[in-house]
Amino acid sequence: MSAWGSAKENWRVVLLVAMLVLSTVFLFAPGIGAGSGGGTTNGTTGGPVAESSGVTNLQYGLELSGGTRIRAPLAGVHATDVDFGGQNASTVESRVAAELSGVDVTDVTARPPGTYTQQDVTQQTATVELTTEDATTDELAGALDAAGYGYEAVQEGVTDVTIQQAVVVLRSKVNEAGLSGGSVRTVESGGENFVLIEVPNEDRSEVVDLVDSRGTVRIVVYHPVQQNNTTTYVNTTAITQEQFQSVGTARQDDSGGAFVSVAVREEAAPSVQRTFVDTNVAQPGGSDCRYESNPQSTEPCILVVRDGAVVSSFGMDGGLANSMQSGEWANNPTFILTTGSGQAAFERAQEVSVDLRAGALPAPLALDEGTTTTVTASQGESFRTDSLIIGLLAVLTVAGVVFLRYGRPQVAAPMVVTALSEVVVLLGFAAFIRYPLDLSVIAGFIAVIGTGVDDLVIIADEVMSEGDVNSRRVFESRFRKAFWVIGAAAATTIIAMSPLAVLSLGDLQGFAIFTILGVLVGVLITRPAYGDILRALLTDR
Repeated sequence: MSAWGSAKENWRVVLLVAMLVLSTVFLFAPGIGAGSGGGTTNGTTGGPVAESSGVTNLQYGLELSGGTRIRAPLAGVHATDVDFGGQNASTVESRVAAELSGVDVTDVTARPPGTYTQQDVTQQTATVELTTEDATTDELAGALDAAGYGYEAVQEGVTDVTIQQAVVVLRSKVNEAGLSGGSVRTVESGGENFVLIEVPNEDRSEVVDLVDSRGTVRIVVYHPVQQNNTTTYVNTTAITQEQFQSVGTARQDDSGGAFVSVAVREEAAPSVQRTFVDTNVAQPGGSDCRYESNPQSTEPCILVVRDGAVVSSFGMDGGLANSMQSGEWANNPTFILTTGSGQAAFERAQEVSVDLRAGALPAPLALDEGTTTTVTASQGESFRTDSLIIGLLAVLTVAGVVFLRYGRPQVAAPMVVTALSEVVVLLGFAAFIRYPLDLSVIAGFIAVIGTGVDDLVIIADEVMSEGDVNSRRVFESRFRKAFWVIGAAAATTIIAMSPLAVLSLGDLQGFAIFTILGVLVGVLITRPAYGDILRALLTDR
């Protein structure tokens, strides 16, 4: 038979070899992997991604590289279906805060119903939140009653909008701090939502200081002044972070325009208004900012400055400028930063909202109610060594049992090699997508070896159930019967593991994902290839 005919007949083996070669390339070739070139943040399915392991392109998670994991809820309580009585959110916040002893207005957040687009969270009813560490439902209920606002219920915890805003702010903190591979995401446990922060190669004190610290964000006016008969542009601070009462999330109006609403504290409003007027950014008819195209030739501009760096620039609308000129703005100190229309403008509005919130969480982390885990670098290295030893023991144990069971190398040897090939393919996939390997993923690999050998034993037992088989027709009949059993078992495993793979259940997610991937690789590639190998070894040509 020609080489082409043999390859065509045993195409499943050829496919397995091709997958092994490709996986080897992903594992060892330099520069391979999605987003290669350093640590990345994986906030969807995996944990933090540490730096490459060196010899291979595999990435280690926190448990195998060392670092800190903080899991804590956000402190606060909230009321649902609140009747604002036609008042704006700023007024509601001020009136509710006035009824609470020792509570600042920034600790009260009122939101009308709508879609808040940090994570496309839709809030069906108006809510009022109290976000202090010792907040109680009775305290908020009493304040709402005293302020005259009706509501449906007061509940423990914060709203989904606040949770997603906190995740965005914390991710910004981690990324700005240059902590390679840090991740921030939400997990659910016991019906309660937690924020999970994982940062490789950092100890607890540094991570806690980072998530609790407040960044320096301010709004300044960039404007020209005359000095020694020369025009010079200077920055005059208009609003400091302490003067913000609230910063809204990015939103879009009916025409597609993107904007961020900002409210200033009432006591700071007169000085803010005076600064805008004196610097001429609030000139009659408004101002047009050309800072991004030519900073040295522009009308006065409003700049968002974070830690000394300009991150956004805006002009001033004529209506807003005229209200500041007349002095009316200080009576209702709110304004809107408009970023244009379209998807790009909306994304920019999201960035502006995050920048203004940077360092200021919408609710504090209740660290005392959460858990903190720190793994040193030496512990991570020890875990990697232990995982390798356990993996080798699993392989040797499986190989020994298989050889004792069959006593025929032509049956047992391909079985062990085929089972191990599944692990190689999964490792190559993990290296390509830069999925962080942690103990749960290692457990998934071991489960894959076990279930894989189970399926291969089913194939071998069915094929050899009535003694040696010399006819290929008989072999194919018995193999198909075994494959139906394997397919049903695989479907059951996938169905059972799917909820764990899609829900935010922490370490269980990685275990489920790689168990499912292992089952798919086995059913689609390795089991059929093993069947071709057995057919070639056990039947006459």
